[in-house]
Amino acid sequence: MELTVYGPLRAATGEKRVGVDADGDTVAAVVEAFVDAYPRAESHLVDEDGALRPSVRVTVGGERAALDDDCPPDAEVALFPAMRGGAS
Repeated sequence: MELTVYGPLRAATGEKRVGVDADGDTVAAVVEAFVDAYPRAESHLVDEDGALRPSVRVTVGGERAALDDDCPPDAEVALFPAMRGGAS
């Protein structure tokens, strides 16, 4: 499955588009496969408890997707990492 990654995830992957082999047909399986393939990206996606950070966005076919949503092998998936920083 092909994913498009944004922000600091590109530093972890070295590419804008990457391929992963998911062991399931859900968004959660795709995210897990991505973290397994690119461990340097993990801190941008999950918190200390292993849960997906609230500001992480995953889209499937251009639509925002939840972790338990279906994700067919030919879907266009994009992964937006947690955003940090900013002045208050």
